[in-house]
Amino acid sequence: MTERNYPPEPWTLCGDAFVSVWRLPEQELPPPPDGVEPIIVAGTGFVVTAWVDYQEPGMLSYRELMATVAVYDGTKPAASITHIWVDSETSLAGGRELWHIPKDMAKFEWSSRRAITATAHSDDGPIAGAAFVPMATVPVAVPSAFAVIQRGPLRSPVRVAGKPVLVRSSWWVDADGPLGFLHGRTPLASVGISDFDMRFGTSRRG
Repeated sequence: MTERNYPPEPWTLCGDAFVSVWRLPEQELPPPPDGVEPIIVAGTGFVVTAWVDYQEPGMLSYRELMATVAVYDGTKPAASITHIWVDSETSLAGGRELWHIPKDMAKFEWSSRRAITATAHSDDGPIAGAAFVPMATVPVAVPSAFAVIQRGPLRSPVRVAGKPVLVRSSWWVDADGPLGFLHGRTPLASVGISDFDMRFGTSRRG
């Protein structure tokens, strides 16, 4: 740990995630940082949300809800995190200081029975909740590599390998909360990623 009480990058993390993809009109997208261009197709942009349960043997164990906007990394797709909540002060401090990720604190309820259900509440009130019913598991781990681009712009590489799980999802979003732009909408698709291994960030010098 550093004097700021969080690990230096890169972080190696493990756990389970449930990802949903949403389509929004360009004018309703949460804005990415200055100098970062959202991916727009026929006047439509894309938001990707994720509920994540980080577990041992990763560096940190905590829960997370985030919303990202699909953006360009040169000619490649990338993600810019616009809203994110965690239940770990260590993760909050590291995310803000290392990668300019605007993490806030929230309380989570999480149940992993037949349906995986999750809810998040901040001190200001409810944020969102979701249920994911697993349908089928792909029996091989699938790797993925992309970048997260935050203000600066600061580009941080991410590598993830995990087992995709086809899921059926249902969401509720507080209409007056910070994710209100998703209220009343239905995701285009949702997928689970079980037993993933993630490497976030890079060793920086100077």
